[in-house]
Amino acid sequence: MTNGRLLCRAMKNIIADRTKLIDASGIRKVFALGATLEDPVNFSIGQPDFDVPEALKEVAIKAIRAGQNSYSQTAGDETLKERIAERVSKAYGWENPAVIVVSGVSGGLLLAFMSLVNPGDEVIVPDPYFVMYKHLVSMLGGKCVFVDSYPDFELPVGKIADAITDKTKMIILNSPCNPTGVVYSEQQVKEIAEIAAKKDVLVLTDEIYESFSYDGECPTIAKYYEKTLVLHGFSKSHAMTGWRLGYVAVPESLKNVVEQMTKIQQYTFVCAPRPFQQAALAALDYDVSDYVDAYRKKRDLLYDGLSGKFEMVKPEGAFYAFIKAPASAGGATEFVEKAIKNNVLIIPGNVFSEKDTHFRISYATTDEKIRQGVEILCSLI
Repeated sequence: MTNGRLLCRAMKNIIADRTKLIDASGIRKVFALGATLEDPVNFSIGQPDFDVPEALKEVAIKAIRAGQNSYSQTAGDETLKERIAERVSKAYGWENPAVIVVSGVSGGLLLAFMSLVNPGDEVIVPDPYFVMYKHLVSMLGGKCVFVDSYPDFELPVGKIADAITDKTKMIILNSPCNPTGVVYSEQQVKEIAEIAAKKDVLVLTDEIYESFSYDGECPTIAKYYEKTLVLHGFSKSHAMTGWRLGYVAVPESLKNVVEQMTKIQQYTFVCAPRPFQQAALAALDYDVSDYVDAYRKKRDLLYDGLSGKFEMVKPEGAFYAFIKAPASAGGATEFVEKAIKNNVLIIPGNVFSEKDTHFRISYATTDEKIRQGVEILCSLI
């Protein structure tokens, strides 16, 4: 046997089995591919095309220069936690909520799932879904129960009710939704609250895109159901994607969940980046309405350009559109490959779904690039 084969066998023996349950992100693969293309229309990555506001940069810089570069408390800066708790109390009517500052909502998801999901537990997830839910739950030995929300991507209340079993640990909501851009209605979240209360099931609501709700406020189940974990952050609303800063808030009745998350954070992330926590304090009072207005216009520009040629639901929030691939393409993956060959980076829908019928566009780019991408995609039909 050659040395290469021996090494390969040895590597197979040392890698943990859980790594077989996840795959490299399809989004990152396309993003990496974009680096090899010349000036592509990049509709792939969910990252704002504006920078962190200058005023917030200055707060972070001052914190760094003032020597606030060591660890914070594991659960986060006390002043920041108090401010978040005040906001949560006012928004949801919770008394004495518990808060942990985390390394982005992604970090919050990992800590929450590690604290709650046992092997064999079922987690109900509307399909399409944010890619991370599936892989984190699988890696921890849980099982995602996907509930089809096609073709309109509205919250499938009845199907969720039917999916609950004695193994159900939680229901995941994500509104505004990545990848569909749909915002769940107040009536829908109220109905899920009633179902969850009747079955005594936890709800985790991922509200990272809450600021980007274009046609009115984004209803939250946290107002109607106390047994809820709220995940929020600053990456999208304030363009702090690289600063890795978010938070998880729960009512007092679930404070033990935050205690367990804090314990796990102590041995994993240790704490969220301290100087950026100071910037987050300022971000809580920073008006992002101009950015939201700009992205509403981007949404309209994309929708007006594509809806005549493609079957699509008009996004109501976030900065994504989930569009049905034309039947002539042979499948969504094939259409994505064709688009990439024509210098437009889009993501196949099977990254976010158990189906392969749609593709995702992130319109977090310049208006010029949106127009260019629309023209190219329409020419491919």
